[in-house]
Amino acid sequence: MIPQKFEYTAPKTLDEALLLLAAGAKPLAGGMSLIPMMKLRLAAPEHLVDLGKLKDLNYIRETDGTLHIGATTTHAEIESSPILRKKCPLLAETAAAIGDVQVRNMGTIGGSVAHADPAADYPAALQALEAKLALKGAKSDRIVAAADFFVDAFTTALQPNEIIREVIVPVEAAGTGTSYQKMFHPASGFAIVGIAARVRKKAGNIALVRIGVTGLSNRPYRAATAEKALEGKLGSATEIQNAAALVAKGVDANSDLHASAEYRRHLAVVHAARALMTALARTA
Repeated sequence: MIPQKFEYTAPKTLDEALLLLAAGAKPLAGGMSLIPMMKLRLAAPEHLVDLGKLKDLNYIRETDGTLHIGATTTHAEIESSPILRKKCPLLAETAAAIGDVQVRNMGTIGGSVAHADPAADYPAALQALEAKLALKGAKSDRIVAAADFFVDAFTTALQPNEIIREVIVPVEAAGTGTSYQKMFHPASGFAIVGIAARVRKKAGNIALVRIGVTGLSNRPYRAATAEKALEGKLGSATEIQNAAALVAKGVDANSDLHASAEYRRHLAVVHAARALMTALARTA
């Protein structure tokens, strides 16, 4: 289908873009989610502001032990970034699992996170990394934890005139292993269920566990009960399996033509065990 008519502006500065957004325009980043919705007439913005050409939103930097990723940084740039592969491999691995080559070359981390698709990949990693999101409006500038950013399916803490300016993640400490495991949708590449695991060992025991889950319910979440079940343990196969079994416990799982709620819960347990075992193996 063809989208309804709309006005298009490609601002040269972030301030110009924010003023247009404050006046009611809608942001366009990579367009991997918005353009298909417009073609299906599920979205009909009257005015689009293209953020994709703003150079001051495209960067990967390290500052004081944290990594800052600009909102228009593409999945491909995150996947191939030497600094992320070395200092935050979970994010690079997650980016590599998104869609296909075309999507990764065009799609952006800010656009994906702001869209908040329940089957998106980044939210699981951001939960496990305890990431923060820098949000900016024409008259506002604030930091929101990833745990508080995702409200519901396609619903976030963003205000109407705000955009994601950057994503903030930690530089991994020594002895930390990470892994992202997912069940791919065969056509779109979205996560029917995706699990991001982050494990740190100290003196032979597991000192830290973070498990982010996407695709299972309407919003991504941290599997806190499963995390607590592993902390202080050696990380035996039995202990990992017992912890993985708690990832989906009590969760209102999605059910659709791709997978029933029961099957999604099963996938969550299987992929949580895989992610935890892989992350644990990478702590060495």
